[in-house]
Amino acid sequence: MASVRSGTIADLQRLTVSLRGGCERQPQCLLFRFTGQLDAYSDKQFTDFIAESSKGSPLPLVVDLSRIDFLDSSGLGALVQFAKDCQINGRTFLVVGNARVVQTVKLVRLESFLHLQPDLETAYGQLEAA
Repeated sequence: MASVRSGTIADLQRLTVSLRGGCERQPQCLLFRFTGQLDAYSDKQFTDFIAESSKGSPLPLVVDLSRIDFLDSSGLGALVQFAKDCQINGRTFLVVGNARVVQTVKLVRLESFLHLQPDLETAYGQLEAA
């Protein structure tokens, strides 16, 4: 858990030219971290990576976008689809965002639906409270 709290997942895979991602199983969740751009050029790889990495696990999903430089409507669409899928399956889904991500999500009023969290500590607290 120390590596997560310090902000690193050892090996982020290159999903596209502009997006890297990693997944780490935590005691209370599957933690996904991404860096780069979540846009029309990377949304498919993003969704495929999360779907494949979380297959067969009932753990809640925490998607850390605090190192995302750019999020467009395609990226938002991918997040909304995962939130819907998790809602249907009774699975908790939380998104952690930086100021840029938070601004984009709030602009379209999706912060409640995506369970937007300001940081990982708050996200972990939400999981413990549930």
